[in-house]
Amino acid sequence: MRILLTNDDGIDAEGLRALERIAAELSDDVWICAPEGEQSGASRSLTLSMPVRVRALDSRRFAVSGTPTDCVMLALSELIEGAAPDLVLSGVNRGQNLGEDVSMSGTVAAAMMGMAMGIPAIALSQALEVFHDAKHCAYDTAEAHAPGIIAKLVETGWPKDVVININFPDLDTEAVAGVEVTRQGFRDPGHMQAERRTDLRGRNYYWLGFTGRRSRMDKGTDLAAIAEGRISVTPLHIDLTHMQTVHALKGVLGGAPPRVQKAQS
Repeated sequence: MRILLTNDDGIDAEGLRALERIAAELSDDVWICAPEGEQSGASRSLTLSMPVRVRALDSRRFAVSGTPTDCVMLALSELIEGAAPDLVLSGVNRGQNLGEDVSMSGTVAAAMMGMAMGIPAIALSQALEVFHDAKHCAYDTAEAHAPGIIAKLVETGWPKDVVININFPDLDTEAVAGVEVTRQGFRDPGHMQAERRTDLRGRNYYWLGFTGRRSRMDKGTDLAAIAEGRISVTPLHIDLTHMQTVHALKGVLGGAPPRVQKAQS
């Protein structure tokens, strides 16, 4: 296979080095295109209002001044010479991408860009007990289990409009309790927070982040699998349409614009 690697933690991230070792077990035709610095939470953002610069580190390794989505778009359309890749791998992210994280994650967004450009894509994340905890991230767990899972996924295949989101639990390699195919979970409301601080000139500024408290974890979800020590494999679909509501609203609105009656004065 020809494989493109990217991430949202930056070209010098430890997780990208882990992903390189994972890819090396699958292929010797590996290309890398990643952001110059951290782009966590960038979601599917494209850089449209300023130039995007590319720094070639060697013939198959590029650092990009933009977002993870920029990286994949540029790699597939401009930077990779010859045939298009057979697979895009994004990660290994420092911290989990579970539940509603997937709509904000630059790691997942990069995989979605690969899918949108016709390349099968997988996002990989290594969970942390506490979000962005300063302790060592257990990339060894991802490295040990990812090659076999990826190989099985590639052999089996999946629909062209789906990306695969893999999360590895914050456990030693031998302690992992297995692999579970899951659905996306949802945390309790109020998971995010803004902390107000004051600078030396008396002006307010804010740090945005997460509370770190545990939410409910419904059986069969990505959240529950990671909490119970299993690797979570979630097929994600980019179509956000809620068909049940589509059918319900058609009964109310139909196909013609509604007429608004003016109230009698």
